[in-house]
Amino acid sequence: MKQPQPRGPVSTLLLDILNDPERSASDAVDPNDDLAAVVRDAIAASPDLAVDEDLQLTLFCLFELHYSGIDGTGGDWEWNPWLIAVRRLLERAYEAQLRAIVKLPELPEPTSAGVAAGLFELTGRDGGPSMSRYVAKQATEEQIGEFLIQKSIYTLKEADPHTWAIPRLTGRAKAALVEIQADEYGGGVPNRMHSALYAQSMREAGLDDGYGTYLDAVPAITLASSNLMSMFGLNRRLRGAIVGHLASYEMTSSQANRMYARGFRRLGFTDATAAYFDEHVEADAVHEQIAGRDLAGGLIEAEPELLEDVFFGAAAAMAVDSWMTEHILDAWNAGTSSLRSSASVTA
Repeated sequence: MKQPQPRGPVSTLLLDILNDPERSASDAVDPNDDLAAVVRDAIAASPDLAVDEDLQLTLFCLFELHYSGIDGTGGDWEWNPWLIAVRRLLERAYEAQLRAIVKLPELPEPTSAGVAAGLFELTGRDGGPSMSRYVAKQATEEQIGEFLIQKSIYTLKEADPHTWAIPRLTGRAKAALVEIQADEYGGGVPNRMHSALYAQSMREAGLDDGYGTYLDAVPAITLASSNLMSMFGLNRRLRGAIVGHLASYEMTSSQANRMYARGFRRLGFTDATAAYFDEHVEADAVHEQIAGRDLAGGLIEAEPELLEDVFFGAAAAMAVDSWMTEHILDAWNAGTSSLRSSASVTA
């Protein structure tokens, strides 16, 4: 990923550290504890971490060290102990905020059928403004471009955050996750990978399909959505939450993607542009059953103590994505851009 532009003192200091030739990724600790101190102060001063531009970008960059990395940054930084400690400061604060805000439903019986029914009920509730309905019926070409840009931050690496959970599960739940992820990765055919299909949609719409190209343009809440799944996926103790997160995505995807495809065709885009969305109409109609009964249900039958975390993961995913939708639709309804900068959205 290309180097992003910093958004405040914390991200400025982090990027300075990563680019400083005098700093070594092999250092066991930060000699001056500068970054940790700045992070603690910023967390204490932030009224809402989910929309804090500086802190969400910092967390995104720290997570990105575990994915494709950041241009100009050595691979050894991934496991630098004091960067991991700083990441944990941000994760704990973000998780604590979400646990305080996100309301959980009444928990079902810890059986496969009970978990699946509870998740279908949760994800079937009215979650507020609908991005898919807006795209299907009234989005302009410029707004379609912004929509693709906002989704690109996660979707160009689609499946990767959830794949972290595979070695953390066993038995029925692991087999179910592997089955879902095999489809996400195109069944071994590179150009059928869902991330590749999304890149095709971006190209067809006249956008740059490079991973992270539009990072500087998207707001904190978009990064917060991506950071949520990375946080769940990278922490074994949150394996229940990442399972719930994926289940909620699969259970709300099929009909939404049908409407997205309709919106693209309404504006005259080609079948190649809509192919990513068409793919999810069929795939996720199957995945939602596997995710509910075998993945989430199988996990809880094996580890019933994770029941609350499964529903926390699902509810948190829905909450953060609804905040992101509200941000975008509020901007569009006000006649303004949902992006931070004047990114090219030629479509």
